[in-house]
Formats: sequence, C-alpha cells, structure tokens
Amino acid sequence: MHPDIQSYNQAQVAEEQLICQLLAEQIDAALPEAENKIWHAHPVWFLDGNPVVGYSKLKGGIRLLFWSGQSFDEAELKIEGSFKAAEKRYSHSNQLNTDDLQRWLAKARDIQWDYKNLIRRKGQLERLK
Repeated sequence: MHPDIQSYNQAQVAEEQLICQLLAEQIDAALPEAENKIWHAHPVWFLDGNPVVGYSKLKGGIRLLFWSGQSFDEAELKIEGSFKAAEKRYSHSNQLNTDDLQRWLAKARDIQWDYKNLIRRKGQLERLK
C-alpha cells in the first residue's frame, strides 16, 4: 500500500480508520497489480492508468466508489454522479461484507469504462471490458 494511503487511513477517527484499513487491505489483496495512490485527495486504485475503485471520507462515514460500478448489476451499489460510478457507504466496520466486496472487486477488474481518456473524448465514456 502506498504510504500516502496509510497516512490517509491513520488520519481518520477510530471507526472510520478501521473501515479504511479494511477496505485498503481487501482492495490490495483482490487487485495486487493495481497502482494505488492519493488522487484528488482520496485513495484510488488504477488498472492500466484507469481508476477502478477508491474511498473517501464523507459526513457520516466512508464512501467506497467503483468508477464502473453501475455496470456491475449489484443492488447494494447505489448510483453516484452522471457517468457509470456506483457507491456503497459505511458508518461502521461491521457493515462491511467481505464476500460482497471481493465480488465487486472482481467485477472492477472485468468491467471497465475508459475514464482515463474521458477528457480527450470530450466527456464520452467507452467500454474497455
């Protein structure tokens, strides 16, 4: 895990710190080939330069975001924004279901929209996988 992500996690309050650490460990285990770093002030994992998953501190908890999550066909993931992103929010670590998370992470590898070239394509997303 990138040292900046570790610092991000440690900067959170106790329960949110635990959620962040659990998420980071699960993401690292499921996507060992992914580059991870702080991007736009939040931990994000990339496959071939394309953002696939990350999390951020929001009022009332931690938001787990999958950039292509709307294409996963998962009822637990809620639509986020105007592109293909979907999210799950956690306010307590016992809400984190690792079976669901591992399934979503496998889909994050297999189902990707091309966010890396979004600006070059003038806001048009294309499916990569």
